[in-house]
Amino acid sequence: MIVKMNKYAFPVYHKEYDTFLERLRSTGVVHVKQTKPVADHPVIVKLTAESKRVTTQLEYLDSLLGAGAEPEAAVAAPKPAKLLSISESEKLLMRIEDIRDRLGKIKASLLSMEKERDAMSVWGDFEYDTLEKLRGAGYAVTFFTCLEARYDEAWENDYNACIISRKQSILHFITITPSGATLSIDADRAKLPVKDYRHVVADIKAEQERKEELEAKLRDIARNHCDSLNGLKTNIENEAAWNNALLQTDSRAGDKLMLLEGWIPDDRTAEMEKTLADAGYYFLRLEITDDDNIPIKLKNNRITRLFEVVTKLYSLPNYNEFDPTPLFAPFFMLFFGLCLCDGGYGLLLILVAWYFKRKVGDGVKPVLSLLQCFGTATLIVGIVTGSFFGASIVDIEYLSSVKKYFISGDSLMTISLVIGFFHVIFGKFVAASKVQMQRGLKYSLSAFAWIFLILAFACIMVLPMANVHLTETVKYVLYGIIALSALVALLYNTPGKNVFLNFGSGLWATYNTVSGLVGDVLSYIRLYAIGLTGGLLGGVFNSIAIDMTSSINPFVRWLPMLLILLVGHALNIGLSMIGSLVHPLRLIYVEYYKNSEFEGGGIDYKPFKKL
Repeated sequence: MIVKMNKYAFPVYHKEYDTFLERLRSTGVVHVKQTKPVADHPVIVKLTAESKRVTTQLEYLDSLLGAGAEPEAAVAAPKPAKLLSISESEKLLMRIEDIRDRLGKIKASLLSMEKERDAMSVWGDFEYDTLEKLRGAGYAVTFFTCLEARYDEAWENDYNACIISRKQSILHFITITPSGATLSIDADRAKLPVKDYRHVVADIKAEQERKEELEAKLRDIARNHCDSLNGLKTNIENEAAWNNALLQTDSRAGDKLMLLEGWIPDDRTAEMEKTLADAGYYFLRLEITDDDNIPIKLKNNRITRLFEVVTKLYSLPNYNEFDPTPLFAPFFMLFFGLCLCDGGYGLLLILVAWYFKRKVGDGVKPVLSLLQCFGTATLIVGIVTGSFFGASIVDIEYLSSVKKYFISGDSLMTISLVIGFFHVIFGKFVAASKVQMQRGLKYSLSAFAWIFLILAFACIMVLPMANVHLTETVKYVLYGIIALSALVALLYNTPGKNVFLNFGSGLWATYNTVSGLVGDVLSYIRLYAIGLTGGLLGGVFNSIAIDMTSSINPFVRWLPMLLILLVGHALNIGLSMIGSLVHPLRLIYVEYYKNSEFEGGGIDYKPFKKL
């Protein structure tokens, strides 16, 4: 749900304003209303750039520490965090940037030298001085490459040709001829090496050592100064927030009165009012207008909160609509399970997430908990459909008595379309409810009428196909619902307007609704297709593991079988996970958001507080 916000104004005498801001920051609940752009404030722009600069270096240093390049025994204990002065922090950042710049040049040089080494490796390890001695003795050594089929053995007699190496179908050879002799050879001349192969290898080794030395310096900085840099970043962000509060403050009464506006969550309002009243500060509760850009704070239960990352990935809702998180969370889990559609993979996700939750920080645990939710949905769908690591558990003899209760592939396709239909209708119901909340019941009647019309029509058309026969009375009731809903949808879609204009708008809405409904529902067939593909691929790897090792001794056969299964199923899980995330996101952001008329555009609630 979206937390209710209250708008406040804080008029403060200018001599007490800094003390007031400090008290306001200590409470940490007021979101300062943005009335002026920060891009025009040079101090905030500079602080923001400095924060990004520190963040960039911190992320790099954290990646070095996470790489585990040194054994634990060799790693010195990190120094305690030290608050850096401005000059110290600038020197440290410049040192890190200088080392990274030199490291980047060395890496580029290494790439060039390794290409040169690879190009020279086909000519073997020879001394460049030998070529100079031959040249001094009146002989020229020429390097050639050509296709093996074009090589003429007569060149060996005419030009003392000597094959140095074969690489695939390419021959690399040299000729030794008197200086100035004309060579009639149908082959490409290769670039003459400028160094010995061993010299290039030695240069690469020396460059590698310089690279390792610089990386060791950066790791040392990371161990001893990461905490200090984090403290510096926090201080910069606190200073930027303080300057932003000053920027958003208006001066009144000849600069004697400072006026600040902000937003406070409704559940913290009473506490905030008491704190300010006890300190002797005056505040005024303001009316919220349509022009206000109200910050959004989401409040959900322990499970639904995990899906807020999906909501924020697209856009926060605006203050006048519903929080979509609890509305799409169950569907997202179901869609993921249908796409991955294997009980073994689901169980594996649960166990992997459970293992790593004990080893990671608090910031990563919600992601792993979300992965466990996905794994649970996948495990349930996999059991119901009878798929476990690509094997069909339906074919197990002990389960023959309950085989009819498993969902087949054909049924799964139908189920995907049915789920899609109800998800689209649910989206339309959310849209109608939003109109009712924002504008009133009479403006939402047309939207609700379309829902009843579609559901009644679907009952008449689809239920007989499922061997559900309706009585004549029920049919007449459904026909009545269709007729009444059609009248409302066609003639009362815009209350207050001319009936003919409503009728025209209703016809246009009919075309859009019918064409859109069919296309939207058909989009959900991807749930069946992605799940079927992953299941078939898992079964293929199982067959490969069995068939390719059938002739191997049973006592050693298990090893190649295990390797094939591990590699195959790891590849399948990786590919299926991508599809199981992308396609549910697509169904939520496109089909559901469109039918629920999601507006978005909300700004995140960021209280003014000291980090």
